Amino acid sequence: MGETKTLLRITALAVMWGSSFFWIKLGLGSFSPVQLVLARLVLGAAVLLALCLLGRRRLPADRRTWGHLAVAAFFHNAVPFLLFAIGETTVDSGITGVLNSTTPLWVLVVAPFLGVPNRMTVTRVVGLVAGLAGILLIFAPWQASGLLSWGALACLAAAASYGFAFVYEGRYLSDTGLSPYAVSGGQMLVATGFLVLVMPFGGLTPVHLSPLPAIAVLILGVGSTGIAFALNYQLLASEGAVATSVVGYLLPVVSVALGAIFLHEQLNFRVIAGMVVVLAGVALTRLQRTPAAAPEEPAAVRERV
Repeated sequence: MGETKTLLRITALAVMWGSSFFWIKLGLGSFSPVQLVLARLVLGAAVLLALCLLGRRRLPADRRTWGHLAVAAFFHNAVPFLLFAIGETTVDSGITGVLNSTTPLWVLVVAPFLGVPNRMTVTRVVGLVAGLAGILLIFAPWQASGLLSWGALACLAAAASYGFAFVYEGRYLSDTGLSPYAVSGGQMLVATGFLVLVMPFGGLTPVHLSPLPAIAVLILGVGSTGIAFALNYQLLASEGAVATSVVGYLLPVVSVALGAIFLHEQLNFRVIAGMVVVLAGVALTRLQRTPAAAPEEPAAVRERV
């Protein structure tokens, strides 16, 4: 029963996060990128703050934690959410999901610069090179009809921003002693403030509201942001980071499938091959060396310990 529950959580999280690029594409039919991201953050923050209220969990009180939350909100929410929304004005939602899957590669690159121990084994180096090769295969800059564009580069920069944010949060926000809901809720509040500041730059355009984009933004904010964050923290608490990391391998599959089925996005063999190479590279970077088993002690020695 426990394994079934975990599998359902992983599947639900993969669907919610993997479909976020699909909802973004639909939402852009009525909203500008800035308007869409602001609505997404407000809805996501509302869900998380409601969970804090129901669980009687308090937001952080010290300035130091709020300072770290400001950095995390900028690089984990405001910047990448906005870059993905801008990127999807010219890039298919399926390709956006594939580019998002490069985040673990950027984690490897960023970690040493923040003083986080990260042993670059031969396997990880091979995985990093393979992942970068997969990106090149997807973009095909040597072709006139390749996918390389400012929108695609914005999506890639968003994945790099996620990579920095994960390393930063792991170092400065992983041991606050606060509820994960409180930390993430406070983080989204700050990110909302950042988006309010950029509203004069693309957020004041007229909104031609129609039902489908409105529903898409509602699902994006409540489901793919608020509920997904809450579910992610539940999964981390119950199963650990290893089980949760499986979700990352399912996201591009969900985004590509939704884009191809409902948005009629075209995929050629080169892009599919690039996606496979990227995922293989990411998988290699996640491999952990199994420590050699210590020789078994004699029974008499074990009894004295």
